[in-house]
Amino acid sequence: MRGFFSFILVALIGAAILGYFSLFTVHQTERAMVLQLGAVKKVISEPGLHFKIPFIQNVVVFDKRLLEVDLPSREILIAGKKRIIVDAFARYTIQEPLKFYQNIGTRLQFDSRLANFVNASLREVFSSASLDDVVRDKRQELTSKVTGIVRNQAAAFGVNVVDVRLKRADLPNQLRDNVYTRMQRERQQEAASHRAEGEEIARTLRAQADRQVIEVEADATKKSEIIRGEGDAERNSVFADAFSRDAEFFEFYRSLKAYEKGLASGDTRLVISPNSEFFKYFKKSESPN
Repeated sequence: MRGFFSFILVALIGAAILGYFSLFTVHQTERAMVLQLGAVKKVISEPGLHFKIPFIQNVVVFDKRLLEVDLPSREILIAGKKRIIVDAFARYTIQEPLKFYQNIGTRLQFDSRLANFVNASLREVFSSASLDDVVRDKRQELTSKVTGIVRNQAAAFGVNVVDVRLKRADLPNQLRDNVYTRMQRERQQEAASHRAEGEEIARTLRAQADRQVIEVEADATKKSEIIRGEGDAERNSVFADAFSRDAEFFEFYRSLKAYEKGLASGDTRLVISPNSEFFKYFKKSESPN
């Protein structure tokens, strides 16, 4: 009886071990291939629990998700034989696991191959581009060309390259310092030129303003002299008309004005003969004895 239970126990343990090595799980984010002695027996795309022959067959799993490979920084030549440092990355998906396994084997090997594809494409596409094109003007267009080239090359491995992006595109340190120095010098020269032009414009405007001031003052002086002359003429005309109407009264009025000015209050002293013409109206006002 004891031997029977021992047999059952051994059988259960053997079945558990056999099940452990025979069953495997494929997750929703994976595809799997069952290999028998290195040859592909089947490709599994559906998630769930699956069976394989233990110790004869083995399983290779591939990720269905979007994968990313970060490429090391590279120095490449652009137009004008300028050198720039490019830091890029690529994203891809494994569309055909069978082709991928047969042509490349593992993801590690493919990532290395993909890095070579991207570097070669960057050198090819950027060789005729200027620094402004790479950094600002045509960056999206250039990376799209690189993506197209790399996608065609990677298709032979059952891989779809979604895109190639640039994280950084910059000049080498020494060259960057030289470029910045030159740009700073150019901006300083441009600023000096603008300042000189501004000063010249300011001098011109000041000269025009001064000329306008002189012209306005001259015109105002001219008009004031004309008005003053017209006023004097009108005054003289009034005086003449008054004189012609009553010469005696006009002469008397003129004498009063002379008295007002000559005998004004204050320290006024006159040394003049009483018989002078100046006092003629005083004589007339004297009463007879």
